[in-house]
Amino acid sequence: MLKYADVKDTIFCMNTLISFQIHGKKEEQVLSRVKAELFWLEKKLSRFVQDSEVSRINQFAGKDSVAISPETYEILSISIRLAEISHGLFDITVSPLVDLWNYKHSFHVPEEGKIRRTLALVNYRDLLMNSKEKRAYLRKKGQSIDLGGIGKGYASDHCIKVLQENGISSAFINIGGNVSTLGNKPEGFPWSVGIRHPRQENSLIGAVKVTGKAVVTSGDYERYFIDMDGERRHHILNTVTGYPIDSGLISVSVIYESAVIGDALSTAIFAAGIEKGLEYLVHFPGAEAIMVDKFLQVYITQGIKECFQAAEGVEALII
Repeated sequence: MLKYADVKDTIFCMNTLISFQIHGKKEEQVLSRVKAELFWLEKKLSRFVQDSEVSRINQFAGKDSVAISPETYEILSISIRLAEISHGLFDITVSPLVDLWNYKHSFHVPEEGKIRRTLALVNYRDLLMNSKEKRAYLRKKGQSIDLGGIGKGYASDHCIKVLQENGISSAFINIGGNVSTLGNKPEGFPWSVGIRHPRQENSLIGAVKVTGKAVVTSGDYERYFIDMDGERRHHILNTVTGYPIDSGLISVSVIYESAVIGDALSTAIFAAGIEKGLEYLVHFPGAEAIMVDKFLQVYITQGIKECFQAAEGVEALII
């Protein structure tokens, strides 16, 4: 059997660390193409890049529609679909609310009046799309889009596509904790993806074995602060109340063939809680989930009971 070389690398893009393991022919050349794809997508989709297509939509909110590329049209369309399925619990127009809470620089709960006024700007139905002309428009001045809850998954899927087009059949990509796999490991075994413990540093609740699937996690432990009353205020915000979501869940991992769906779906399930979250999964046959509640009870869906290995001392209930 011919043994191909392998390449490992890490870059910073899309405001996060991205690591690669690529196995196959011309892997260095292919890696360069994958990196180029990521930077190209960032220039289209990041609201923090001044002249990106998303930034232009935000800048012209309430004024005019903006011409967009097929890629931007696609991710916005997927975002709207997930918003409809989740009845707005996943909503990319949450950006003004995210800015109000300002997790990077602020450690205080915003004034209730400001939260209420900002909520008036959050409504995915105000994002209008013209499929023929490929244009997008936000109805109200001050509205803005943030693809933080879906963009990394979209980028992961694009990376996998580039790898496949270049003859790679074994790869592992980690975009800020969002993992996508292509095929099996070079030895022929499935990839093992660790699921982070939401309350213990450098610890796992378990690992799931996957072949050619994405494993995407949303949790309350990445960006948060503890307020004056000792309450954890995390970054996943409720689009109805304007405050951090309290659904009873503190971590949700979705395992699915599409990282972009998994990315948005993990957020939607986190926001909805176990019962409604399971209803969302039905829309995507083959999608599975690992959920951790506030009591650190782990739940897994039926389809991954054979490929999920709980860490020592962790008991997973099948739902």
